[in-house]
Amino acid sequence: MAFSFTPSFHKEIDLDGLDQKHYLVTALETARHLQWNIIYTGKNGFIAMTGGGFFSQMQEFRIIINQTSILLSSKNADGRLGDWLKLNEENVDTFIEAFSKVKTSITDEQLEEKLAELAPILESAEDDLLNAPLPSTKQNLLSFIGFFIPQKGYFITPLIIYINLAIFIIMVICGVSFFEPSSKDLLIWGADYGPLTLNHEWWRLISSTFLHNGIFHLAMNMYALIYIGILLEPVLGKLKFAVAYFLSGLVASLASVSYHGYTVSVGASGAIFGMYGVFLSLLTTNVIDKSVRKQLLVSIALFVGFNLLSGTSSGIDNAAHIGGLISGFVIGYLYYPSLTQPDKKGTELVATMLIAFFTLGGCLIAYRMIPNTVGIYEAKMKDFAIKESMALEVMSMPKDTTKEILLSEFKDRGLYYWNENIRLLNAVDSLPLPDVYKERDATLKRYCELRIQSYNLYYKQIEGKQSVSQNTIDSLNKEIASIIDGLNQRSK
Repeated sequence: MAFSFTPSFHKEIDLDGLDQKHYLVTALETARHLQWNIIYTGKNGFIAMTGGGFFSQMQEFRIIINQTSILLSSKNADGRLGDWLKLNEENVDTFIEAFSKVKTSITDEQLEEKLAELAPILESAEDDLLNAPLPSTKQNLLSFIGFFIPQKGYFITPLIIYINLAIFIIMVICGVSFFEPSSKDLLIWGADYGPLTLNHEWWRLISSTFLHNGIFHLAMNMYALIYIGILLEPVLGKLKFAVAYFLSGLVASLASVSYHGYTVSVGASGAIFGMYGVFLSLLTTNVIDKSVRKQLLVSIALFVGFNLLSGTSSGIDNAAHIGGLISGFVIGYLYYPSLTQPDKKGTELVATMLIAFFTLGGCLIAYRMIPNTVGIYEAKMKDFAIKESMALEVMSMPKDTTKEILLSEFKDRGLYYWNENIRLLNAVDSLPLPDVYKERDATLKRYCELRIQSYNLYYKQIEGKQSVSQNTIDSLNKEIASIIDGLNQRSK
């Protein structure tokens, strides 16, 4: 048995007392009984498409009838590189069991009738494609390598893989962790992060789609990309595939920064989900061949649903997945008219460019409409710092300043600006900020309250109408210094 990179299962069995023709008739009836889609019938066997298991994967089932034995084989037919549920082995076992039942139930008259129907095929002079030899190990290796080689009908997908791999390798060479890059490193390389992305660094919406949080994240995304690329790129062509990938990734990043603005987000999964969305929409049209449409629709829908469900766990940006999926679904329907008229190249190009133009325009509007909460907060904090500086100027008044001026400065400048900063902090409390900002604001509010207490004591001390304990002032100043040290430590 030749080794294959495409998951498969083979089994050789006896003719079980039947001649080749009668076995072929019974086997065809068995496949129909199992509701498999027979796509080719030859003199020595047939090929059928099956679907089953939790993920409803598609498999190609072949039966080749020799003079003394039968070779049964099943292999993945939908581009998947794994068969962890052993669905191919299950297909072979299911066929053998069903064949035994059909064999005992079919009559001699029915056999002869079915043989008559097959006569044109059995008597044909054409070669049976099932007689072709099984691929060798070298051929299978070349087939696997082919997933990464640009070729007709599969050109853009390998290029996208190269870009992602190249960026990851360069990052690792520059010192970024191979398994788990830090958020700081990802931000340096262009991760999507609301406070930066919405602060005129719009390019992060694109750069983040080519970054990955470690080798396992990269491998899973590239596997999913290969799978959808094999199925979809031959249908769309290079231009449509590339445009759909780029636009879906952009919309996914916008969705991420809109719903998870304080999360460092990276990965190609949003764009990849977009391509699954494109394929799902096309599977509801006549663009995809009817013989495989239903199986693929169920398979892709369950695959997407399973991954979205998995995305509810922490650390996975489902907003990007959903944003990419929906945008891809819409793009697929927008592509439909040009896909039904493939001969009109000029029309196809214009339609694709119009879709890109209006999608980019919509993204620009959405980008400007997303509130930059952290940007607003930081602007308020700059105002806070200005008021703080003005309030602290009172403490550096010249020694020869008159009592009246000092009292006026403490009251009209110092106490006024500390109270203004408390009002400012109360106002920013209404902003939808992460807890870390809320905690910092609470500390700043406590800081301002202590300053007000301290300034009130200084005021009374200068006024001289009542005694003020210096120990109380020193205690307040000590607590203020402690808060300042704590804030400085957090900012490092």
